[in-house]
Order: sequence, then structure tokens, then C-alpha cells
Amino acid sequence: MSSVKIFSGSATTYLSEQIANAYGKPLGEATLQVFSDGEMAPYFAESVRGCDVFIIQSTFGPSDNLVELLLMIDAAKRASAKYVTIVVPYFGYARQDRKDKPRVAIAAKLMANLLSAAGAHRIMTCDLHADQIQGFFDIPVDHLDGTAIFVPYLRSLNLENLIFASPDVGGVKRTRSFAKFFSAELVVCDKYRERANEVASMRLIGDVKGKDVVLVDDLIDTGGTMCKAAALIKENGANSVRAVVTHPVLSGKAYENLNNSVLEELVVSDSIPLKGKSDKIRVLTLCDLFAKAIRNVHTHGSISSLFIQK
Repeated sequence: MSSVKIFSGSATTYLSEQIANAYGKPLGEATLQVFSDGEMAPYFAESVRGCDVFIIQSTFGPSDNLVELLLMIDAAKRASAKYVTIVVPYFGYARQDRKDKPRVAIAAKLMANLLSAAGAHRIMTCDLHADQIQGFFDIPVDHLDGTAIFVPYLRSLNLENLIFASPDVGGVKRTRSFAKFFSAELVVCDKYRERANEVASMRLIGDVKGKDVVLVDDLIDTGGTMCKAAALIKENGANSVRAVVTHPVLSGKAYENLNNSVLEELVVSDSIPLKGKSDKIRVLTLCDLFAKAIRNVHTHGSISSLFIQK
């Protein structure tokens, strides 16, 4: 069997080192040269000929992170790597997965095309914004489930009156999957937007009086929706409100919104590095989950075995 080599893009080194350690081998040597005009030239400082290469890089902003990943895929392919798997803990541009108004791009599909065209044989990611994005790829997609790290943590809290909430109608499926693990009920915050990142109005569908509520979402950007949903839930008599979100984008006034909110805590993964600090944020690592997935891909094992069974 060909040997495994794990490399990291410059944006995700903090997580890649943990994944490599959990896998049991050092991170491969790769260097990123940047010209004075910003042009990037990544290269591998060791041979990858005939190897199963895993390149780890989340594609959060700026777009340089995506370009660097594309160049690393091309470099590995041209260096005669046997198989190139890209590990993308956070898949950027996933929110643009359809034409919701005239004359717009379907960016998620474009990203899938670019990664395939660069030469990737397989992609591994976690909690896509929409499950159907897997169908945008013409290569195998290993879609890992964040419940593997979040469910054990929530169980450790021993919340007696637990109920789950979706901050919008689109997140009901994701929220229901959490509720099933705990045989709990769910409620929905129905929101209306007049423009991106700004909620015009919101109403609560369901009863939360006397309950310990957990809001569930795939990502948090400015935090406006999450914090407004938490306030609405608290106003309706909830004992406590916390949120579980896989990808902490946290841009704009997110940290200010979070610190001023009624949320007791925001539980996130380390798919994206935090830009600031808040006593309300608790970070759970994805390193063991991805290390196990890399091992199973290399040995042709089952990926579904890594999911928590409902």
C-alpha cells in the first residue's frame, strides 16, 4: 500500500498539525513563496511520487486560501502523487448554492469545478451549508458530521429540560438530527431578511418555557440572527440558551454581538481560526475525526462508521 503524506496550506496549519499528530505521523514539508505583488507559489519540499497525498486547507476568506489550495493540488498532481485528497474542514462559498435571484453566480458549484479541474481525486469536508452541494462534485465526497464532537459535549452538560431550536426554517433538518440523539423536541425561529446579514423580523414557532434551549446551525457570520433568536427564546421563558455551530466565521461585529447577547455559550469547532476572544466561546477540535477519516480513506475503510448512530 502506498504511503500517506499529509500537508497543510498556510491558513490551516494550526489544525493540520493536530490532525497529523492524531494520525501518528509528522506534517509534510511544504513552503509557500509569495512574490512582492502577492502572487503565490507553493511547493513541496519532499517527494510525493506514488504517495497518497492529503492536503488540508479551509477555504475561508480571503480568497487567497482557495487559490493556494488549487496550486497545491496542481503541484501534487504534477509531482506524480498517486492520489490527491483535499481535506477542507470549512468549504467556503457554500452559502451560494442556488440562484435565489436573477443574474447571480452559483459559487458553490464553481468552487467544486475548480477543485476538480485542479486535479483533486477526492474531497473531505464537514457540515456543508447544504447537503446537496455534494452533488456539485464529480469526485467522491466524504461529508463528515459535526455531531461526532458536539453530541458528547452536550451529553456531558446533563441538561434536564433540553430542547433544540433552529435559528431559521432552512436549518430544521440539521436541528432535527440533534434532537433525535436526545429524543428531544425542537422549535423554529422563523426569520425574514430584507438584505444579507440583516434580519428584519423574527417569530418563534413552538414552546420553550422552562426549557434549556440549544440553537443549532452550520455557521455563524455576524451573529445577528443567532443573537436575535437567543433573545426571542429567552423572552419566551427559556431557562437558558446556548448555541452549537460548526464553523465560526465571526466577521464584522460578531464578537460584540456575542458578548452582548443572552447566550450562555457558543460551542464551535476549530474548522476556522478565531479572530478574537470571548469568554462565551468554547472550541471543540475536529482533529481526531479527520485523522480517523484520513486513515479509513487510505485503508479503504468505512467513513459512515465515524458517525454517531441515532
